[in-house]
Formats: sequence, C-alpha cells, structure tokens
Amino acid sequence: MKFKSKFLALVCGLLAFCGMAQNTSSIDVNKDVDVAVVYEQVVKEGYGTPDVYLKLANAHYFKANYADAKKWFEKVFESGETSDKKTLFRYKQTLKALKLDLDSNKYLSVTDVGQNN
Repeated sequence: MKFKSKFLALVCGLLAFCGMAQNTSSIDVNKDVDVAVVYEQVVKEGYGTPDVYLKLANAHYFKANYADAKKWFEKVFESGETSDKKTLFRYKQTLKALKLDLDSNKYLSVTDVGQNN
C-alpha cells in the first residue's frame, strides 16, 4: 500500500509539473505589445504630447499604415514643435504613399519640398 501511494504521488507530481511546463510561455514585450495601441490609449486618456504624437506617427509609418501616420505627423506639426529632417522626410514619404500632392501641403515649405525626393 505504501508503494502505491508513493507511486501515485510521484505520477501526480510529474503530471502537474508537465502541465505547468506547457502553460509557461515567455512574453517578449517588444514583439507582443503594439506600441501604437498603447500610445493611442494614452492620447485617448488626455495625455497626448508632441512626443507621443511623433511616436504614434513613426509607429504607423513603419507598419505602413500611412493614413494614420499622416494624421499623427500633422498633429505633431499642429502642436508647434519644430520637426527634424527625418520627420519631414517620413511625412513626405507618407504623402507619396497616399499619392497626395506635396506642393499644396501646408506643413511643407516650398524650399523643403524639392529636397530628398
């Protein structure tokens, strides 16, 4: 009888251990969390800043969501923050992807449009 109870306890322990091992999955925050969703929630809660808008614009730009990227790039420009050349380049590429006219865009200066085409 002692042998059966020890054997039963051992089998139950092994089954429990195997069950826990299968349920354990690693979460890579950099792959499993959509940054755009997190930042959009931040904006929705009223904590939008030019830096958050820029991060949203870049996140959508790199995911090829150009309509959303355009929206957030323009929000950055409307906030009055000066934009670097990299941001302007990405904004221009977004407009090109959407097949919009660069010359009539109010956020791009006439002298800047001719560069980096």
